[in-house]
Amino acid sequence: MTEEVLKDAEERMKHSLDAFRRELAGVRAGRATPALLEKVRVDYYGTPTPIQQLATIHIPEPRLIVIQPWDKSQIGAIERAIQKSDLGLQPTSDGQVIRLALPQLTEQRRQELVKLVRNLAESARVAVRNIRRESNDTLKELAKEGEISEDEARAAQDRVQKLTDRFIAQIAEFLEAKEKEIMEV
Repeated sequence: MTEEVLKDAEERMKHSLDAFRRELAGVRAGRATPALLEKVRVDYYGTPTPIQQLATIHIPEPRLIVIQPWDKSQIGAIERAIQKSDLGLQPTSDGQVIRLALPQLTEQRRQELVKLVRNLAESARVAVRNIRRESNDTLKELAKEGEISEDEARAAQDRVQKLTDRFIAQIAEFLEAKEKEIMEV
């Protein structure tokens, strides 16, 4: 019974960590990456579709993203979607490809991005801690109902805490790496 609770907690913590990593990938750090476009949805014949499903994305230079749509008639729709997004980038097109030039980040903007990623990290830590609390509550309830002994519950709670510590440490590692990437000139 305790193994099921631990397995569920670990799985949910992994999902929280993955969500945090996806959010970090979408934060622009002055360097071009296809992950910047993951949240952008293009109105493709009435269906919101990710750009990755409509085009090939290349990074020929550190500050340039080139989008080559498979269907050339969608260039205008892709440009509009990028302009409407919160990326703050202005697409340019030559009728065949769309180019996104990433401007150099100012020191003030870098500081704002660091604050943003710290907030994202704190949200991820809170999510992991909430999973810990729910798992511990479940274990206490099982002990109260007599399905497991109090010693088993205490041992399982210690294992949940170790899991929590491991995931919190991974969040800190990802945060540190992203901060370093943002502050890199």
